[in-house]
Amino acid sequence: MPDIIALELDITQEEVMRIIQKENSEEERRKMTVKNVSDVPLLSKFYLDEVVNINKAIKLAQSRMWGALKVGSDFNISMEETQNILEIYAKSKVTLVILHVDLVESTRLLMTLPVDRLATIIQAFSQEMSLMIAAYGGYVLKYIGDAILAFFVVDSSDFYLPSINAVNCACSMIKVVREGLNPILNQYDYPELNVRIGIDVGENAVVQYGWETRTIDGKIISKRPQLDILGYTMSIATKMTTLAKPDQIIIGQLVYEVLEDKQKSTFRQLPLSPLIWNYSSSNTGDIYHLYVSLSENERTTQDSLNLTE
Repeated sequence: MPDIIALELDITQEEVMRIIQKENSEEERRKMTVKNVSDVPLLSKFYLDEVVNINKAIKLAQSRMWGALKVGSDFNISMEETQNILEIYAKSKVTLVILHVDLVESTRLLMTLPVDRLATIIQAFSQEMSLMIAAYGGYVLKYIGDAILAFFVVDSSDFYLPSINAVNCACSMIKVVREGLNPILNQYDYPELNVRIGIDVGENAVVQYGWETRTIDGKIISKRPQLDILGYTMSIATKMTTLAKPDQIIIGQLVYEVLEDKQKSTFRQLPLSPLIWNYSSSNTGDIYHLYVSLSENERTTQDSLNLTE
């Protein structure tokens, strides 16, 4: 009761009522916002692989990488849209498809390249990966050194399309690196880039860590919450990425199960010792299986078998 709260916190009952009313109003606003802007992440409702022009993306990536090496990287990715989406789900749980991509053997690059060249290449890489994420309806959550954490919003607990878009996004990322960035790096005798990507889906909590404030002459003119995502899925996606080989995609069991048969055929189950991987499925309690993309040799062999059949 408000009077008990007031007594325990040593504040007036009026102050307690004001706080309660404010929280109730905020909760109602949040519920109405989620209800009315279910189509804010509109791209999550469409199959985007047919929309994305990967050949054009590769050519643009080559142009930007060449320009970055010539005159410097022009990295200008904004996180405002990410924060706008997270504000909708602030202080609540939401199902998201998590994508984690990082560079393989970045230490080798650090030992090979001057710091300014390394920074330019990392920025160019981060920009191209971010553009691919946005093209497939995803949002960059954060940059962690040479890695990127991103998410795809799940609408009405149906993660079929976001999962497919995330997997197709990962395939396009590898193509952009291989056919877009690496040919330009080769021209300058720089080491080629390789990536590994982990994707999983599950429930996450959107939490606030502080405030972003803008000031003029020492006075605060705007204040915005700084939001982040916590959850079991984040841990799994990050952990599984470390198990992938260069230019390999690794996905969780839930993502694999919603893929169409044709897309499933491009993955195989990854046999792992419980000493290496002991995460369990929240649905069954059994070991949560992982699936990795087939190598080119494995795909060639599979295609030959399919033709034989």
